[in-house]
Amino acid sequence: MFRFEDPKYLYLLVVVAVLAIIRYLTYRNQKKRLRKFGDPQLVRQLMPLVSRWRPGVKFWLLEGVLALLIVMLARPQFGKSISQKQKAGIEAVIAIDVSNSMLAVDRASDGELSRMERAKMIVSKLIDKFSNDKIGLVVFAGDAFIQLPITSDFVSAKMFLNSIAPSMIRNQGTDIAAAIRTSSMCFTQREHVGKAIIVITDGEDHEGEAVEAAKQAHDEEGRNVYVLGIGSPKGALVPDPNGRGYMIDNMGQQVMSCLNEQMCSEVAQAGGGAYIHVENNATAQKQLEEALDKLEKAESRVYSDFDEQFQAVGIIALLLLILEVCILDRQNPTLRKLKLFKR
Repeated sequence: MFRFEDPKYLYLLVVVAVLAIIRYLTYRNQKKRLRKFGDPQLVRQLMPLVSRWRPGVKFWLLEGVLALLIVMLARPQFGKSISQKQKAGIEAVIAIDVSNSMLAVDRASDGELSRMERAKMIVSKLIDKFSNDKIGLVVFAGDAFIQLPITSDFVSAKMFLNSIAPSMIRNQGTDIAAAIRTSSMCFTQREHVGKAIIVITDGEDHEGEAVEAAKQAHDEEGRNVYVLGIGSPKGALVPDPNGRGYMIDNMGQQVMSCLNEQMCSEVAQAGGGAYIHVENNATAQKQLEEALDKLEKAESRVYSDFDEQFQAVGIIALLLLILEVCILDRQNPTLRKLKLFKR
């Protein structure tokens, strides 16, 4: 489909027509004045080097250059017409627990990986499944902060995901309520789009108020809260971040971290989402994707681009201008025999 991006400039072609009329009237007057000197044939013999056609050819070449420049201003384009395809997507903010308990290794079918490593694998594969969606990252322990504002730049999302570690937050503990409230602030103001908060935690909420925060996020702000409980209800020993075996509590006992599935389920239910126990990464991944597919998808029109053609028009205008410069008003004595501009 051919079109002009700025067709209003085509009105300037009137200038080309006006110049052509002026040229025609001027040429007629010149012929009348020439007859006053004598017989036109005799006058031509007296001025053998004066060309009858060269000035006209040069004029029309310049007229062509001017017309092409005006066409360039109108930006000729060639391409497909506007596409009416729809683009769908959701907004998801993933809150990852980075407390020291996430370093624990549970016996699972995925192998001996820490809870943190398994959480990163789930998020990484989820990012790979996203196409027209937006994603944000929040990390939390005793505090919560935004690691990555919501974006459609999945390359940056994976880069920030790989840098997540328990050392990011000094205030240890697990404040799920703070994670939900911080995640709620990440979303855009778009309406009619599913907005999901995905909390990945081992379920040891030390601060409380998680259920209330999830209920508020869902009822008042329109967010759906999903909780991925990662770890084992039987518990696992928590490694010392300094590499000195396992952590010891005040009683001199090794710290055991157990998944609190009941609390995770209550938070998800209050948030209008779903609780998923990450016992097997592949199974949990499938369940999460099925849950997110039920959310409302945003729609926006996609427009195809048109290819600019002004470059070709500019080249033609440049060639005509060069040709006009090469043509002299008077005949070249050495080329008179060619008689290019004589009948």
